[in-house]
Parts: sequence; C-alpha cells; structure tokens
Amino acid sequence: MSRICEFTGRKTGSGNTYAYRGKAKYLGGVGLKITGKNKRKFKPNIQTVTALIDGAAVRVKASTKAIKSGLVVKPLKRRYAYKADEAQQA
Repeated sequence: MSRICEFTGRKTGSGNTYAYRGKAKYLGGVGLKITGKNKRKFKPNIQTVTALIDGAAVRVKASTKAIKSGLVVKPLKRRYAYKADEAQQA
C-alpha cells in the first residue's frame, strides 16, 4: 500500500539538499556557492489505525495530523458496547 493519508491526502513529497562552500557576504566573504544538489524525500508520518467509517471499524492509513485534529474517529475498545447500542435502536 502507498504512503497516503486517506483523510488529508498527505503523501511523500520531494525536494533537494544543498551543499554550500564559502563565507557569507555579511561575514566578509564573497558569498556562498552551491557545490552540490541531491534529491531527497519528505515523508509524512503515516500510521495504520482502526477508524469508524460508515459505522464499521476499518483499518486505514492516516497521518498523525489527521489523528490529532480529530478527523479520525476511533471505535470503542470493547465490542459489547456496540451490541447494547444496537439493541436500544431496534
């Protein structure tokens, strides 16, 4: 499975790391020069959690930001709690 949050859509991004040489102008040098660029990845913190989706407990991948912000509704810890709710509704 891919590293994508099902609630926020966060996924792996890309960027560069830069290697510099020299001394900054404000410190009396002639300026920084870029001597190398390498590709890098920005990976979101994706967790596999059990969430309530349409009344059923389903395991999904969610970013920690989605979990903290309350987008992910977690099911109750004990299953007998659901049976009591279903009996009251019927």
